Amino acid sequence: MAERIRYEGAYPTRAQAEDVARRVLEALGRQLTGDERVELAARLPREAAGFLASQIPLGRPLTGWGFVKDLARRSGTTPATARWDTGSVLGVVARLAGDDLTDRIITRLPDGYALLFGKAQLARPA
Repeated sequence: MAERIRYEGAYPTRAQAEDVARRVLEALGRQLTGDERVELAARLPREAAGFLASQIPLGRPLTGWGFVKDLARRSGTTPATARWDTGSVLGVVARLAGDDLTDRIITRLPDGYALLFGKAQLARPA
């Protein structure tokens, strides 16, 4: 997984890719609850699943843009860098999770996550 993230995100070292993966998966762990959280953890490599599961979910998940801004603040980076990091990691996560689980995760989260997972953002029914 780290090598895929390193390649997708054009990170110069595996260590940097691993650090980015840790930060993004911990941030996702603060957003995701329920069966989708458990299923996603089961489809990730053990260390990555540990990052996801190590965080207590917030009572109310952030929007996709809020997620990126929160990640930037916590990691001391710019929102643009946090957006790049998020897309690099969640794109790989989406491929590991599969389309069905990724779609269910996106449905459970507020607007703005589809693009972070590398999918089209479709309008939700009113």
